[in-house]
Amino acid sequence: MERYLKENGEFSAKQREKLEEIYDNWSIRAGDASKWAKKLGDVIFQDDRVLKLSIERNGEVFAQEFLNRYEAMDESAQNAWARLLAHAADCNSGKPTKKWEKRALELIQEVGEDRFQDCLVELLPLVDKPATQERVINYSHGYTYAYDPMSIVEPHLDALKGLAWMTGLVDCDKLTRIIGFVGVSSYKKIPGVGPRATRLGNACVWALGNIGSESALSQLAMMKVRVKFGTAQKQIEKALQKLADKIGVSTDELQEMSVPSYGLTDIGRLEEKMGDFTAILDVIGHKPVLSFLKPDGSPQKSVPASLKENFADDLKEIKGSAKDLEKMLVAQKERLDNLFLLQKKWPIALWRERYLDHPVVGILARRLIWTFSDASGVSKNGIWYENSLQGLDGETIAIKDDTTVEIWHPINSPTDEIVQWRNWLFEHLVQQPFKQAHREIYLLTDAERNTGTYSNRFASHVLKQHQYNSLCAVRGWKNRLRMMVDDEYPPTYKDLPQWGLRAEYWVEGIGDDYSDEYVVESGAFRYLATDQVRFYRADAQQVTAHAGGGGYGAGYHQELEAALSLDSIPAIVLSEILRDVDLFVGVTSVGNDPNWSDGGPEGRHQDYWQSYSFGELGESAQLRKQMLESLLPRLKIAKQCSLDGKFLIVNGTVRTYKIHLGSGNILMEPNDQYLCIVKAPTRDRKNDVFLPFEGDGKMAMILSKAFLLAADNKITDRTILTQIGNK
Repeated sequence: MERYLKENGEFSAKQREKLEEIYDNWSIRAGDASKWAKKLGDVIFQDDRVLKLSIERNGEVFAQEFLNRYEAMDESAQNAWARLLAHAADCNSGKPTKKWEKRALELIQEVGEDRFQDCLVELLPLVDKPATQERVINYSHGYTYAYDPMSIVEPHLDALKGLAWMTGLVDCDKLTRIIGFVGVSSYKKIPGVGPRATRLGNACVWALGNIGSESALSQLAMMKVRVKFGTAQKQIEKALQKLADKIGVSTDELQEMSVPSYGLTDIGRLEEKMGDFTAILDVIGHKPVLSFLKPDGSPQKSVPASLKENFADDLKEIKGSAKDLEKMLVAQKERLDNLFLLQKKWPIALWRERYLDHPVVGILARRLIWTFSDASGVSKNGIWYENSLQGLDGETIAIKDDTTVEIWHPINSPTDEIVQWRNWLFEHLVQQPFKQAHREIYLLTDAERNTGTYSNRFASHVLKQHQYNSLCAVRGWKNRLRMMVDDEYPPTYKDLPQWGLRAEYWVEGIGDDYSDEYVVESGAFRYLATDQVRFYRADAQQVTAHAGGGGYGAGYHQELEAALSLDSIPAIVLSEILRDVDLFVGVTSVGNDPNWSDGGPEGRHQDYWQSYSFGELGESAQLRKQMLESLLPRLKIAKQCSLDGKFLIVNGTVRTYKIHLGSGNILMEPNDQYLCIVKAPTRDRKNDVFLPFEGDGKMAMILSKAFLLAADNKITDRTILTQIGNK
């Protein structure tokens, strides 16, 4: 084509039309097609090729908005942006080279650093918006492929990747916050497709790591918790490790020391004067709430008009801080919940700085129980209450300069002390950010002593694979989605470096035919069958199993290393690992799904669904029962409720109901007829009940069903009424 142009000067209109059609088709594909599109574009578009290659009107909202702005620019600004976008799209490597960075900085200066930052601050959040028009590839033989509205297609993906790299070369807090947002958005999964834009997400991680500021660190820490995609986790961990190595600390300590304050001047509180008014950001529970005071100190119901007019930027900043703070609280809650296995102790002064008195972390740390030990080994457990650290006796704990602090775990205390702490939380209306005093404890059973090296406590369950995979990531376990292919997979596992151990949960895909009942469009199994929990030395060779099942074993020419005896595993490690596995089963089992009451595909799992839905209670359900024993007398419907074995009994006006404390499924008396409630009852805040911890969705669901059924004569849902009336 280049030779043709030299000889003929230009393409004919018909030739150009056909070449542009080929270009448009290739440019929205990934891989080699995209690369050939760039080469083709270099030839056919000449002077306008930069914009043609980088930004197009294809329905993606950020592109539409950029082109609207671009068309309003003067010629000089257009050329500067065109050159910058061309360079941004030239990003074929995993990270930018020094030469690429140098040229990028030159081009940013041409555009103007302030204009560059302001433009991206406004436009990059639009990457999270769905496309407003369909993007379709037309293949031969009449086959077409329509992209999901949330997909980012070529050539925009490369342009955005390069722009993300460029943001890592400038230090702007507003832009840093948005890069974290775009990174999370890029890793979100599209059903049946996978992550929206892994390359863009990785570029955002690189940018944050390269900036390395407190704001960038906080965004990386937030991404580490919010992003569940395995490959992304590796990129985030690598970025954090690089920064940790740079300042000579561990990644755990880096995350601990880099939590921003978001301008809070006290624990969970910010006050800022804006003209005659005062803006107040208060964390209530776990949610930041913005309010205003009038000049006389009385509450202002809405945002004052004068502030909207004269303090628009300040308002935008404080609202942005509130959003970031809410996300960070979630991240910190998960980080603190993972402290139990880290074996960390802090000198009292450092603990106060990073936990108790930190404006953000203190919101959570002050509702947790800690163990305080002096140099002589004398320890006392306590919690922050009424401006002091108090023990169960209500006395202030004596703190010395040599005091060390660690998070308290109930497995290290006698039963009567655990019960006292649980009662204390109820009496003082202290809600912990996660289960601590009410944490489930899993002790070694006789059956596990007999099996020796493995636990069958959570074997023979049927789990929803994609939900399971996401939950594994939340709890720090590594898992690969199992595909119906000829491949080997390791078990789900969790590394425990502080203990020199690795925990494994053996699972396999369910299904032997490539049908929608067993396999999603991508080829991944819908369901998993569970087997043993085992422990190995951290450096032990990992076993694998074929995707289609057949059991785990050593690889070719490898010897299978023996699993460790369960009675050699420290009690706290065994308990926390089994607690995680119980959570996986409790949340992702098909036994929780009322739509599976027929046994699922071909009714094969009818017995499993029945046994799980109404079977014996596990540790978490037993704890739920203990909680209800304390809660029921406090409920408005207390006279209608009682506990009987595995069930919460609710006496309605029409019928009597038995809510299973494990699954939350319901039977109706007198004939134990199953009541299917697919949609969770709408929450009525009048029925809110104080719980001494956050995060037990199953308890909340059981209570909401209890309130609904206690007033069964007021139910209007026809699907429920039909079942209730069919005695």
